[in-house]
Amino acid sequence: MKIMIIGATGMTGKELVAAAIDNDLQVVANARNPQKLADLQTEFSGIKVLTKDAFALEPADFNDVDVIIDAFATTPDQAYLHVDLATKLIAMFRNSEKRLGFILGAGSLYTDQSQQRLAYDDIKEDETTKSWRAIPENQLYELEFLRNVKNVNWFGVSPGFNYVPGKKADHIIEGTDYLLFNDDHVSETTAQTMADSVIQEVLHPKYRQTRFTVING
Repeated sequence: MKIMIIGATGMTGKELVAAAIDNDLQVVANARNPQKLADLQTEFSGIKVLTKDAFALEPADFNDVDVIIDAFATTPDQAYLHVDLATKLIAMFRNSEKRLGFILGAGSLYTDQSQQRLAYDDIKEDETTKSWRAIPENQLYELEFLRNVKNVNWFGVSPGFNYVPGKKADHIIEGTDYLLFNDDHVSETTAQTMADSVIQEVLHPKYRQTRFTVING
């Protein structure tokens, strides 16, 4: 199986590359910075690299790829690009057999059983989040768009409220649409936990045209 990781040099992307290699997948790492890709290829000698802006990718770039993971990241002032890239990829693979995975945010998770409140509602009411809240806001819009896509084999993954660098947890808690907490009432996902969960979903599909969430237990 061959997987392309878009945004392979970012925090999530690097861990996805590592997890894919650990599980004997062929990897095409995509990013636009040639030096960062060269460094990645030095670390993981078996991968192929594709130096190209995500928005310049064409169908031919995916010819022999089975699964595409969108781990694209951007600055808050360009957060709308999360939606733009998702729409580009979905349009490219309508009625295709290829599988698309999207790294989403925690803002789209419900915080109550009545499904009346999202984690993003808490974020936007906190003035200290003003500088970065556009990212979870647009990842929410990205999921809303994806939920109306019925002829593409897509899935999404959301972390807990805190998404941080770090190693894979010994125990991982998995859910669907609700913000999860561990026994210490912490909602946190490390990048290695996220990456391992995504690659396991690639290898052993359980979710089709829906989103799931994982946290460190």
